[in-house]
Amino acid sequence: MKLSVRIERWPLAGAFTISRGSKTEAVVVVAELDDGVHRGRGEAVPYARYGEVPERVLDTIEALHPAVEHGLDRVALQTALPAGAARNALDCAYWDLAAKQSGHRVYELAGLGAPGPVNTAYTISLASPTEMAAAAERSAWRPLLKVKLGGEGDAQRIAAVRRAAPRAELIVDANEGWSAEDLAANFAACADTGVTLIEQPLPQGADELLRDCEKPIPICADESVHDCASVASIAGKYDAVNVKLDKAGGLTEALRIAAEAERCGLVIMVGCMVATSLAMAPAMLLAPRARFVDLDGPLLLASDRAEGLRYEGSLLYPPAPGLWG
Repeated sequence: MKLSVRIERWPLAGAFTISRGSKTEAVVVVAELDDGVHRGRGEAVPYARYGEVPERVLDTIEALHPAVEHGLDRVALQTALPAGAARNALDCAYWDLAAKQSGHRVYELAGLGAPGPVNTAYTISLASPTEMAAAAERSAWRPLLKVKLGGEGDAQRIAAVRRAAPRAELIVDANEGWSAEDLAANFAACADTGVTLIEQPLPQGADELLRDCEKPIPICADESVHDCASVASIAGKYDAVNVKLDKAGGLTEALRIAAEAERCGLVIMVGCMVATSLAMAPAMLLAPRARFVDLDGPLLLASDRAEGLRYEGSLLYPPAPGLWG
């Protein structure tokens, strides 16, 4: 078995801004496994929030060359690397390779039903109320908008978005940007504008307040859940969990998180980082069990991979075998 890894840069169609900063390109790490006949691929996005940088993720994967050549498999990978982007890229490459070797789709190998078309959220980046309203107006025809908040003036931002997109379902992502002081006011502003879900309002480690406060809208954990073991820790604080392959360290652990979330009675969102269709394709296997699907990464790029996923507006179709799985 041969392992190769590379860093790719994909320009965005515009700036993507959240409470922690802004970027104009998606930097991804692609891992490939080649058995001499078949090639499996996986794509991951290093996330600075967790101390990840592309070069370090690449080095982490390359350090596994000897282990891969001596038979490291997907099961052993789960303990060889911690959750994160490096394991995600390799885990998805192993799944893709197994599908090509066996002639079966990954959903069959995982014992899942075939995924079908789903509507994905479309992200409105954090900006001034006027700028966010303009962006929302351009996308007001979409059924689901994900609105990035996390700063002073969020009540005005969400009100402006609602006026610009009166019929769209709205979910809010504060990216840990709120505090105890503004939580109640921001909750009220979201309730007044008919927001369906609020994602990660408080920083991980400072979210105990959610256990006892009044929550007029269901709250979804993102940064507060990384793996299956951490799902139990959010009981009583959150109503839903955002399952992302880059956090989980691959499809293998993401499926375990989803199963544990269901066992705990939590609503599932399947989310993504800004990346190409190669990163979205494995996450599509989680879409049938998710109330919210947020896999719009390729829609935010200036251009996607040639064999990328098919989007018809917000309707997202499962990957063809040539892309992944």
